[in-house]
Amino acid sequence: MANPVDPNEVLMTGENSFIRLSRDNGKTLETRASHWRVLWCPAGAGTVLFIQSELTDKQIRVYSDNAAVARWLQKTIESILFPTFADTNLPVIGAEFARGGDPRSTAWESITSATDRIRMTWWDTLEPFILTMPPGMNGRPIGVFSTFFPARSAQLELNGRFATAQVWAEQRGDRQSSSACLAWSESWVKPRG
Repeated sequence: MANPVDPNEVLMTGENSFIRLSRDNGKTLETRASHWRVLWCPAGAGTVLFIQSELTDKQIRVYSDNAAVARWLQKTIESILFPTFADTNLPVIGAEFARGGDPRSTAWESITSATDRIRMTWWDTLEPFILTMPPGMNGRPIGVFSTFFPARSAQLELNGRFATAQVWAEQRGDRQSSSACLAWSESWVKPRG
């Protein structure tokens, strides 16, 4: 009988939804927002938003309700996904997070700090699929398994201003995807030992 248990060690489990917007189908990015809802990791549970956008004058901002989780993500996963977000000298801005909606219609995340109000919104989603990337795939030392809901449309709002670039279509394996996905039921793993 085949072993039903993945052989790797669990790093974290939760979500990592994102919005990437461009004016030239992804050749250059105007907005990159990576939203993490961590249900479990060695630093605890918490929610984090990493953002670099035309709305922030291309400055990177890190918002979180648990700075320890933000720093853990920077050192462990963002350092591989997007090293620009992994700078632990960036301040962590305290924020409150809320969510609502549904991928079958419109889903949203809101982030509120003492000075900023951010809303991320996804709609018009494609058929969901499971992303399966074990450790070693594409040269990454860690792996990820996630349920993707790719959105044909998404927007990012900061203090009443909207990012003006657009979502673009992407192919992931044999599935239609996009540059803006709800990525739920996400677990990151590393080889044991």
